[in-house]
Amino acid sequence: MANVSMKALLEAGVHFGHRTRRWNPKMKPYIFTERNGIHIIDLQQTLKAISLAADTVRDLVARGGVVMFVGTKRQAQDSVRQEAERCRMPYVTQRWLGGTLTNFITIKSRIAAMKRLEERKERGELDVLATKESVTLERELERLHRRFNGLRNLERIPDMLFVVDVHREGIAIAEANRLHVGIIGMTDTNSDPDPINIVIPSNDDAIRAIGLMSSLIADAALEGHQAREAAAVAEEEPQEGQEPVEYDEDEEPLEPVFVPEFEIEDDSADIAEEIDLDLEEDLDLDDDDDDDDDDDDDD
Repeated sequence: MANVSMKALLEAGVHFGHRTRRWNPKMKPYIFTERNGIHIIDLQQTLKAISLAADTVRDLVARGGVVMFVGTKRQAQDSVRQEAERCRMPYVTQRWLGGTLTNFITIKSRIAAMKRLEERKERGELDVLATKESVTLERELERLHRRFNGLRNLERIPDMLFVVDVHREGIAIAEANRLHVGIIGMTDTNSDPDPINIVIPSNDDAIRAIGLMSSLIADAALEGHQAREAAAVAEEEPQEGQEPVEYDEDEEPLEPVFVPEFEIEDDSADIAEEIDLDLEEDLDLDDDDDDDDDDDDDD
């Protein structure tokens, strides 16, 4: 269970929603009252949601699951990156690229390209190139880092997303819903809670509120890592009362068992044809990231 108090939520400003004229009526069950034209979030429900989210993340990670942190608004980027790195989970803090989940094959290829370019730089290959070519590759590496560094260790589609602002991250949520990936979302009073699996009613604009929620999810993920590691150690140790098996060195070895060989049909080409790799629609890797700041939806 997450270790957080009502006082901590109040101090972080979790209870402050948006102005009443900007509310989403679907959030009515999560609103406690209204003060001076601002909705006040019911923190009792927030506490219950935090507990459920923490338990879910801990159990998921203990089974080897992956939780992706998503927070692309300016005030969320630092907290999301720091907490995701602390619990060894992937994260997205720049603009969500369409197809990050639904076109993951292409995303993996770009991550691989980033790693190859990093290796070339470490070996000093960029230093011996012509100045123009070297500068071009350096800029390309910087661009790839900005977009994919948080996903560098992601080998498969994550099992769950933790989203800071569900109103802003509509594309990420749509992709997760399409692939049946679970979503834990900080859901402010202007947001639609329907696409979210675990709704955490919360202020999603205050830096302290974002930092608090991100740290609680990261703590739960770390507990899951510890539980998984402890289970692995327990499996390796002999159980109490169980004697180790002794082998007679003079005993004749068993005859090898014949295992017939089977031909496995390679249908990877057929599978690839079924996957939509339309980069112009699903994965726009050439847009300028500077458009991120124009979409911030602050109070």
